[in-house]
Amino acid sequence: MEYPTKLTIKKWAEEDRPREKLILKGRAALSDAELIAILIGSGTRNSSAVELAQHILSSVNHNLNQLAKLSLNELKKFNGIGEAKAISIISSLELGRRRKEAAPEKRAKITCSEDLFLLMKPHMLDLMHEEFWVIYLNRANKVIKQERISTGGVTGTVVDSKIIFKHALEELACSIILVHNHPSGNLNPSEEDIKLTKKIQTAGHALEIPVLDHMIFTDHDYFSFSDKAMM
Repeated sequence: MEYPTKLTIKKWAEEDRPREKLILKGRAALSDAELIAILIGSGTRNSSAVELAQHILSSVNHNLNQLAKLSLNELKKFNGIGEAKAISIISSLELGRRRKEAAPEKRAKITCSEDLFLLMKPHMLDLMHEEFWVIYLNRANKVIKQERISTGGVTGTVVDSKIIFKHALEELACSIILVHNHPSGNLNPSEEDIKLTKKIQTAGHALEIPVLDHMIFTDHDYFSFSDKAMM
């Protein structure tokens, strides 16, 4: 009776290959063995990378905490695991341990213009040139990310709304806030500031990503379009 030739990972259906599976279905769809197979990259003549990973996991009763306790030399005892692959496994598990120890970063929540001013103060205080920033918020008005979009001269900077909303979509933002500074200390918005705000507002409305405010920042005070009912 003839048996089929053993298939390597490259000959598997694309959706069954660990790397392709991660791309198509996301990291949560992969088993522990498939994740380790991605780390080690290749198997042996008789075993695929996934089978090799399954063999390693089986030796520790599929317990990742026990796997993390294996030394470099203990991992190298497995056929197909050299020093480089053993180091990859150890490094990955150590990163996971450090992540568990690290306290999750608390996201700032914007409830008023004063919150926004305090958030941006470390970034914009004492600037001698103009900068334009965007704050990306989730549904609870917590900051996902704050990002400098452009840097200009003393009197202005160029802003591209396409870049703003490209990043907003990438961050899955539910709303955004605009901030730029006036190095001169003048709090009043210029005609260009007003036109730009309306232009970005219109684009945000079309994409269902509202612009909640536009703040003009100076070292000692701020101007909020929202507070002045200009939004």
